[in-house]
Amino acid sequence: MTLEIHGTVADGFDAVRAEFAAFVAGERPDYEGQLCVYADGRRVVDLWTGDGADATSLYAAYSSTKGAAHLVVALLVQEGTLELDRKVTYYWPEFGAEGKGALTLRDLLAHRAGLVGTDSGFTPAEIADDRQIAERLADQRPFWRPGTAFGYHALVIGALTGEVVRRATGRTLQEVYEERIRAPRGLDFHLGLPAAHEPRFRATLPMAPTPPQQALLDATPTGAQSLSAVAFNRHAARPTDLESLPNERAVRERGPASVGGVASARGLAGLYAAAISEVGESAPLLKPDTVAEFGQIHSVGHDLVSRTHKAFGLGFQATAEAAYPFLGAGSFGHSGAAGSQAFADPRAGLAYGYTRRRFAFPGGAAPENERLVLAAHRAVSALR
Repeated sequence: MTLEIHGTVADGFDAVRAEFAAFVAGERPDYEGQLCVYADGRRVVDLWTGDGADATSLYAAYSSTKGAAHLVVALLVQEGTLELDRKVTYYWPEFGAEGKGALTLRDLLAHRAGLVGTDSGFTPAEIADDRQIAERLADQRPFWRPGTAFGYHALVIGALTGEVVRRATGRTLQEVYEERIRAPRGLDFHLGLPAAHEPRFRATLPMAPTPPQQALLDATPTGAQSLSAVAFNRHAARPTDLESLPNERAVRERGPASVGGVASARGLAGLYAAAISEVGESAPLLKPDTVAEFGQIHSVGHDLVSRTHKAFGLGFQATAEAAYPFLGAGSFGHSGAAGSQAFADPRAGLAYGYTRRRFAFPGGAAPENERLVLAAHRAVSALR
């Protein structure tokens, strides 16, 4: 069975379509995916494939959700509602328990809090509810001295920064996102999926590793009480199954700001286009100084949770340093566990969004993104 590629590309972007088609040709027959690219605020690539899917199909964003969440924070910092070098306790006094009182919002955003989970783990109901996560974490002793190192706060960073947003504005992060960003821009990227859009959601399919891939997974186990297990809630009485997490309606409905977003590739790319570019008659959400601040590398090197080399800006991954070194300095975005990728390269005027249905091996940005991002970057650069 040959999957048909649907959609359009602008003049000069045929190579992106060819790269997408070449990748899809080597995939499983049940592959579903979408690719969208903006150049200087203009949609130039809009492609999708998969039996029963279309351009408006919605997929679990996983950690690409963090990009939408921290665009809210960037907007509030730009407006002066939040200050990066204020202590978190200025907004959220209870956070100071167990030696966390000196931590700043800047260090929190840079994954330096040492607060990746709780000793006993979260229940499924708590994982779906940022308020409950924040309440539990306020009393938790950090797993390393805050500010001295960094590690990926995989399931909790959105709840932590979201509580700061709620304390400062009186509104949840999800409410601010909906009112200030998603609805005015018509973005198909939801932090809290309305019931009316449920028929568009395509449930995540589990990873289907080849035998050699499964052998690699089996060869890299993590201990039940390791820092990685705590960060991904695998040590809880009911461990979190990351592959099936967004298939729970409670998660999609509440839209927890670390992992609960639902989006199309149009929504992913559109978010970053709106952040850095004039789109239609709408001015960019962020000023150049804000883009530079949030895209600047704040944590780089050995990540204590993943035990690999990572790079973070403020709430965002530093996309060039973390994944695609050919991108411009200051590129920022976030990938998602099932394989999604979304980012902006402000120097190139590039905004990119990719999502897929089946959980990719080995988790995180799917490997195909490297060739797709490179093709998109070359095409955008040729316009300049």
